[in-house]
Amino acid sequence: MIEAAMIWNEPNNKSHWDPDFDPEWAIYGDLVRRAGAAIHAANPDVTRVLGGMSPIDPHWVNRMRAHGALDAVDVVAVHGFPLDWNLWPIHDWPKKIEEIEAVCPDKPIWVTEVGVGSFGAEEVQEFGVQRTAELLIGRAPRIFWYSLFDLPHEWGATTRHREAEGSSYYRHFYMGLIRADGTPKPSLDHYAKVAGDMGLMQWFHFEDPRLDEAVSWMKRLGTKHLRTGLSWADSFRPNALDWFDRQMEALADFDVTLTFCFTPEHLGPGAHHTSPPHDTQAFADFCGQMIERYAPKASGAAATSSPALQPATV
Repeated sequence: MIEAAMIWNEPNNKSHWDPDFDPEWAIYGDLVRRAGAAIHAANPDVTRVLGGMSPIDPHWVNRMRAHGALDAVDVVAVHGFPLDWNLWPIHDWPKKIEEIEAVCPDKPIWVTEVGVGSFGAEEVQEFGVQRTAELLIGRAPRIFWYSLFDLPHEWGATTRHREAEGSSYYRHFYMGLIRADGTPKPSLDHYAKVAGDMGLMQWFHFEDPRLDEAVSWMKRLGTKHLRTGLSWADSFRPNALDWFDRQMEALADFDVTLTFCFTPEHLGPGAHHTSPPHDTQAFADFCGQMIERYAPKASGAAATSSPALQPATV
């Protein structure tokens, strides 16, 4: 069920990777090389995806090539939110993909997050779903709409600066096709028409109570491809593997792109999940262990027969 593994989320976005500790992305490049090798060793059939970039930046891709990171992945990914956070119009989506293809002609370009929120008006999101589908279906091999559910306000968005981002922060809570109270928005009907061709990106928080509801909705909609994540930081919580097992078992009927990210606070210089880790191999080991557990090489092997995750010692 695991089609692909993504190495971090938006590593060129300061909200998800702290540039104060890694201004040239050299640590991230090393992390990609090690994690890519670990994923390949665990199962060479799992597609390795460079952490989806946001902003879409060909100069950053060239930097990753210089660090040797592109040699450790099979796909380069982009994220775009032209009606919410980006400074380019939605109609430029093909141009943005072309910019990355120009510097990376040897790898497929996936759109692993694209979204339009209902922060200003739900009609804007309706247009966004329709126009995104027109522009990207048939243009990118994989497309993941962000997201299925609105983020509940009381949970808080997983960004580094939070309310200091101003109105940009509050847009995080309106990106779903379904409101936080469980009622569908008008845009859900438009997504349903293209669900077979445009997957969903949905983060599940630790012990997320929405998991079963999400699975039910995705099956009803006809969604085939899902991008989600497993948090390295969460792996140090009590009963972490119980939750990981439950999440992955629930998602067994979908082709999953699994994102590995988030540094445990005690394992990075910034004491924050966006901090580069002190030891990039520890992150790579986590990636390899998760692939061994949920996408083992042996055909038909049960996930529970794989070695248990042993968190790194402090």
